[in-house]
Amino acid sequence: MTSGRVNPKFRLEDQGIAGLGEVHYNQMAPALVEASIKRNEGTLGNGGALLVTTGKFTGRSPKDKHIVKTDSVADTVWWDNNAAMSPEGFDTLYGDMLEHMKGRDYFVQDLVGGADPAHAINVRMVTELAWHGLFIRTMLRRPDREDLEDFVADFTVINCPSFRADPERHDCRSDTVIAMNFDRRLILIGGTEYAGENKKSVFTLLNYLLPEKGIMPMHCSANHAHGNPVDTAVFFGLSGTGKTTLSADPERTLIGDDEHGWSDRGTFNFEGGCYAKTIGLDPEAEPEIYATTSKFATVIENMVFDPETYELDFKDDSLTANMRCAYPLHYISNASADALGGHPKNIIMLTCDAFGVLPPIARLTPAQAMYHFLSGFTSKVAGTERGVTEPEPTFSTCFGAPFMPRRPEVYGNLLREKIARHGATCWLVNTGWTGGAYGTGSRMPIKATRALLTAALDGSLAEAEFRKDPNFGFDVPVAVPGVAEVLLDPRRTWGDPEGYDAQAAKLVQMFADNFEQYLPFIDEDVKAAAIG
Repeated sequence: MTSGRVNPKFRLEDQGIAGLGEVHYNQMAPALVEASIKRNEGTLGNGGALLVTTGKFTGRSPKDKHIVKTDSVADTVWWDNNAAMSPEGFDTLYGDMLEHMKGRDYFVQDLVGGADPAHAINVRMVTELAWHGLFIRTMLRRPDREDLEDFVADFTVINCPSFRADPERHDCRSDTVIAMNFDRRLILIGGTEYAGENKKSVFTLLNYLLPEKGIMPMHCSANHAHGNPVDTAVFFGLSGTGKTTLSADPERTLIGDDEHGWSDRGTFNFEGGCYAKTIGLDPEAEPEIYATTSKFATVIENMVFDPETYELDFKDDSLTANMRCAYPLHYISNASADALGGHPKNIIMLTCDAFGVLPPIARLTPAQAMYHFLSGFTSKVAGTERGVTEPEPTFSTCFGAPFMPRRPEVYGNLLREKIARHGATCWLVNTGWTGGAYGTGSRMPIKATRALLTAALDGSLAEAEFRKDPNFGFDVPVAVPGVAEVLLDPRRTWGDPEGYDAQAAKLVQMFADNFEQYLPFIDEDVKAAAIG
């Protein structure tokens, strides 16, 4: 039995997926919310938000992500960073998953990845959980209803949380699996209810496909000046560094909060929604994002709530520190209608420095920008991945190593080429610790970060006096209106300056040790920009 609107020539049966129970095609948000509640997958919260939990997986499982090693991708995938799966293992996995799916109900969403029609891909999402269908419908771009009659997918993603993989039989690591097969245009997800795997599988897909077209895929948020897409800014950063919060600036137009492309035509969002962390969400500092948590069909993931009033607890991280809300882009009042922008005028690289060493903002040369982009230094924050319970310093190349199928230099060279062609100014912004390392210092005040970003984006920061940082060689402003001068010199914020020096030397060495892997692949100016 089937229901919903679908291309009659492109049903699941036409893809060889048969014997299922009821299949619901392209249901809209009200029907998906209703189905989720009827199936006891979630609870209706205040304002019509859907409150769900994801079981034992409250973050991504990057070590369980595999790419099928076929001849067509063998020489282009960065295998040091991506686990290989044999074609035979994938074929067995797919067959076993289809057998497991028989007789069960499924929800199909036919969606689009990419706001620029010239570079968009059609993605069919097949989900066992109704709320996963709502989540991915929120996160990807939704075609017009009449276009569904002719929709044909470029890639299909099947997400079956109740399926458990067999490592020996399926050539994977555990009973949780994310397997990408570019030849068969299939992505299989099993053994996890964490919805973020859905969207990041599509992001990984685009990260592989787009560089062949000269398009730079970016793990970043983006905005532009009101009425002026030419004044576009992008914000690179891993989860927890502030991409969503800092790009949702009421004084600018939001293009998107997480995944974008940079083509010869400018910047474009891959998605149609936002996926914001909600721990400590402040209605005064982040009113627009806070308001989405009580809007209809916003998916509230792993948040504790009052059993009588259903009020959300933004401080209780007993389920996970990685609690989130997923909402359509248009729920932000200043969101772009077309999710398109110009070539970035400013590029911000966000880092969460748990060492308390980096300044709150620094200006980078193009060579320094490539160095810090390839380094991708930050601190994993609690809950984003399984097993991370407190900030953990890490280097994640391109500010998104888990989603990069190709070697880092591919993305680094694309970025450098586009910076050179379009003259973007690059900034490194630390949203992590000041006054000491994690456990001693405190998080950088968000008001200070916003003031610094405002000055960078409106051009006034370029007129400030700068000093050369003795550890990394980049330019740091000496004084900025509205920001305490002491914050701009991290050493002065420490009660023990010699302790700062020791910590800085440690971090510099970590950068140097990590960057050795890229030295054979980069130009001399980037090598020279490495330190000092």
